[in-house]
Amino acid sequence: MGQVMEKSLIHEKKQTKRPLVLASVMLAMFMGAIEATIVSTAMPAIVGDLGGFSLYSWVFSAYLLMNTVTVLIYGKLSDLFGRKPIIITGIIIFLIGSILCGFAETMTMLIIFRLIQGFGAGAVMPIATTIVGDIYTKEERAKIQGYLSSVWGISAVMGPAIGGLLVEYVSWHYVFWINIPLGIMAIIGIGKFLHEDIEKKKPEIDYLGAVLLTAAISSLMIVLVEGGTNWSWSSPNTIGLLTVSIVAFLFFVLQERRAPEPMMPFNIWKVRSILIANLASLTTGVILIGISSFLPAFVQGVMERSPIVAGFTLTTMSIGWPIASWSAGRLLLKIGFRSTSILGGVSLILGSIVFATLSPDAGPLWASCGSFLVGVGMGLTLTSFIVSIQSTVSWNQRGIATASNMFMRNLGNTIGAALLGGILNNRIMYYFHEKGQATKNLTVDSTNILLKEEERNKLAGGVKALLQDGLSFSLQSVYYTVLIFAVLSFILIIFLPKKDSDSA
Repeated sequence: MGQVMEKSLIHEKKQTKRPLVLASVMLAMFMGAIEATIVSTAMPAIVGDLGGFSLYSWVFSAYLLMNTVTVLIYGKLSDLFGRKPIIITGIIIFLIGSILCGFAETMTMLIIFRLIQGFGAGAVMPIATTIVGDIYTKEERAKIQGYLSSVWGISAVMGPAIGGLLVEYVSWHYVFWINIPLGIMAIIGIGKFLHEDIEKKKPEIDYLGAVLLTAAISSLMIVLVEGGTNWSWSSPNTIGLLTVSIVAFLFFVLQERRAPEPMMPFNIWKVRSILIANLASLTTGVILIGISSFLPAFVQGVMERSPIVAGFTLTTMSIGWPIASWSAGRLLLKIGFRSTSILGGVSLILGSIVFATLSPDAGPLWASCGSFLVGVGMGLTLTSFIVSIQSTVSWNQRGIATASNMFMRNLGNTIGAALLGGILNNRIMYYFHEKGQATKNLTVDSTNILLKEEERNKLAGGVKALLQDGLSFSLQSVYYTVLIFAVLSFILIIFLPKKDSDSA
């Protein structure tokens, strides 16, 4: 088996122009990576224009949902039909969704188009990473990993800045359209310079598993967003969808146990380091979406700062992340992945405490400090998790194990966007009911006014203060929840094995 793989690798090297393929793959990864921060920065302007603040979290949830449920499917398809056709198909779908998002006229349209965008995005990151693993040897991958990390660092720093500039000086529509030239160049590079020899296999795609997983996650997300806000927790809608979610998940587990090629092979979860790392990735995924999704709304709506300043507060997280990822590589060799993860867990808690104590008077600099600490925590923990997982399993399970970690992180993002969005909506309505008896016509969507400077300045002092206090109160509840997940992450990290496994 090893000789066959080595011959295949040598054969690919003769045909594939690796530097050009690497550049194209990095371009595709940049396109996918910049999407998160650039849209987060633009969201206050988008909601201010389109309205529908109660649907704020669904713009993220829709994208993340489709991304999450398709990651494992695309991975399986790439094993059957090759990496090139799958990643190109994913990029094309992503670009179609991006074009449509820029033309959205309502929040409902934007959410539907984000579903399309997310459906394509599910192929970009995992297949791009797999291509690099295919065309480079084990010794070369360490160096190449530095390039891939730089993509995340550059895109994370540039995303908020570009998003803020586009919103302030052009239009939020271009936040989505900026993907078009990047995607086209990536398609051309991968299509022209990547050559594969694909062994014909009989497709054994776990369609039923994909459907059941989609049903389970979608039902849960709707409950988390609508429960306690538009639906009571004891309503037929809530109970019915929760039942669907639980039943679909149980059938998904049964299906995965009997499927010849399961989407999620459960045997790898019996390995302690993989189980802990994946569960911790789930909780850190919630933390990440909680900071990146809602911080711009606080900075613009409550602190009354510009989109560029709001983008800066996210940029500091993006600076801390790649610095910590680079440092993690050295720390792992000196103190091991468990100790490195513990340092990251402490940083996540400290950053979450900053956000839990955030006030309108604290200013964007204090928010930036919290973002930086969270970024450091993310860089240390996630790098350690990947090293831990990949050094625990053999070569023939490394791809599956890595994909499971990516899936859990995406799932954490998805659940976090829905859960925290639901908490935000619930707390806003609670505050208005408690404090705004004289203005009972206020709704969650009334906070749209705060996100447009011209309309905000027209508000009467009492109404403006009530809206800002309500948004501040509800976002503080969100950040208390983020702090709880940071503590959960730290507890999980403590249970990682004390002895590092030898790298395979």
